[in-house]
Amino acid sequence: MAPGDDVPPAPGPWLGGAGAPGQRRRRPEAPAAGPEDRPDVLDLVALEAQARAVLSPAVADYYAGGAESETTLREAPGAWRAWRLRPRVLRGVAAVDLGTSLLGTEVGMPIGVAPWAYQAMAHPDGERGTARGAAAAAALMTVSTSASTGLDDVAATRPQAPKWFQLYRLHSPAHTADLARRAGQAGYKALVLTADLPVMGRRLRDLAHDFALPADLPLANHPPDRSGTAADSPVWTFDDIGRFAELSGLPVVVKGVLRGDDAARCVEAGAAAVWVSAHGGRQADPVIASAHALPEVVAAVADDVEVYADGGIRSGSDVLTALALGATAVFVGRPAVWGLATGGSSGVSRVLTGLGAELAHTMALCGLPDVRSVPRDTVTRAWTPMGPVT
Repeated sequence: MAPGDDVPPAPGPWLGGAGAPGQRRRRPEAPAAGPEDRPDVLDLVALEAQARAVLSPAVADYYAGGAESETTLREAPGAWRAWRLRPRVLRGVAAVDLGTSLLGTEVGMPIGVAPWAYQAMAHPDGERGTARGAAAAAALMTVSTSASTGLDDVAATRPQAPKWFQLYRLHSPAHTADLARRAGQAGYKALVLTADLPVMGRRLRDLAHDFALPADLPLANHPPDRSGTAADSPVWTFDDIGRFAELSGLPVVVKGVLRGDDAARCVEAGAAAVWVSAHGGRQADPVIASAHALPEVVAAVADDVEVYADGGIRSGSDVLTALALGATAVFVGRPAVWGLATGGSSGVSRVLTGLGAELAHTMALCGLPDVRSVPRDTVTRAWTPMGPVT
């Protein structure tokens, strides 16, 4: 498959069954399968290494890096592993349904693409490639204000595929309001307010590289004359949730919530959903990992709104843990970056379908047929001789 092809990979027999390794016989005269004939197993560590081989060190670290000491960045994946699955047996699960609904929009899996900036630095197709890859996987894509492709152009790429638009406080109030209105008019299904960026985090890798955006990189959602900055805009408050909902005509998701009291206030102010996120470890550091913040946020909003999570999701078992802790869906950022960099749209779809296949496999092993109703007691804290992992 050539980079950029818009075809998702088919699940392989490695997921289990009669054709799985260890469940089939090889005739003595038959040669072992070569690497090109073996099932495609998602290896995100290897995928990042492949991406680094095609990206400049500065660009790769721009995507990969965190803030300050990068404690949050390092701890995020392991925080999901501080939980252990409690499988059910004899539940008669013959198939797993990954389909779910996000704010009333049906999607093929509870795994979406988180917003990430300037995707043309990773691949010439940029956000259009990510949109095609997400659509091929029947997954939802969140498009960043800091995109290298205009919000209208991304919306028009696979227009039937669901997309949300993420809003930063980067520009003048007038331009930010215009982006919100345009998102509603372009067919986006929700507006995502990134609330954890009153100022930029100190990203030391970028400082070490003296990183700057390429001169020819399109800044498609910026004002044409580059006028107006976040410094001209009042810092957002809870009152802005309702204001942006009215401007856009869209449900508002507040992203960057790590506390239960903040989540409850977002809902009181009109948020349709809250998104538990530490911004990929790129803002305050060290902060609580999403895997540890999620239960408190879910408890604070009860069943009033949907809750999403991101931050260190690297496997199907991580996704299942998030669902058990009360998330309706999860979003991935860096895995999608590496997929786009190495394979264009097909690389993005490979990451999403690979994680979806892992999720379906793990759910079958745990006796769970449906991602919409994963019980909380599916997971428990991991234990050590010193007590539970926290």
